[in-house]
Amino acid sequence: MKQVSDKETMTILQLAEDCLSSEGDFVELGCFEGDTSLLLAEVLKNNNSKKRLWIYDSFEGLPEKTENDFSELGRDFKKGELFTTKRFVKQRFLRANLPVPRIKKAWFSELKNDDLPEKIAFAFLDGDLYDSIRDSLNLVFPKLNENGKIVVHDYNNPQLPGVSKAVDEFLEKSDWNLKTTLSLAILSKRS
Repeated sequence: MKQVSDKETMTILQLAEDCLSSEGDFVELGCFEGDTSLLLAEVLKNNNSKKRLWIYDSFEGLPEKTENDFSELGRDFKKGELFTTKRFVKQRFLRANLPVPRIKKAWFSELKNDDLPEKIAFAFLDGDLYDSIRDSLNLVFPKLNENGKIVVHDYNNPQLPGVSKAVDEFLEKSDWNLKTTLSLAILSKRS
């Protein structure tokens, strides 16, 4: 089940390539079956990058929604939906002959500072719900390189209103630029 459109994927990959010269690794919080993860790994491999890819997921499907997430259009996004296993994702990397990333199974609220790389050049956040995006932003922000980028999926998705709410609240408290395209929010530090 494809979660990110082809046009969004092309944008994500271009932004990731733009961050290859920035110090730090690549992270993805909310990898589901690893479609985007595999493509990010290919970007690193094809550019002979020494950067590592780190991916995070509950591997238990979506968490329970909060009041920030309710939308009549988003009734299909229920607790436990989008379930896959860590083993399935790892096997996809092995079959594709790509380096297996660091894979961490945890709810984002359980992740600690040490679970992420010391520096981040590029982050793709696809947590679908308010708490997941809020927690992801709070984890990634302090480690993001000055020239790094954060891309948040589903920002302009009326089925998942918690995503834009979490991003907008984050932006109110920070000095960041926001650019949107398709359903993506692209965040970068103001220069």
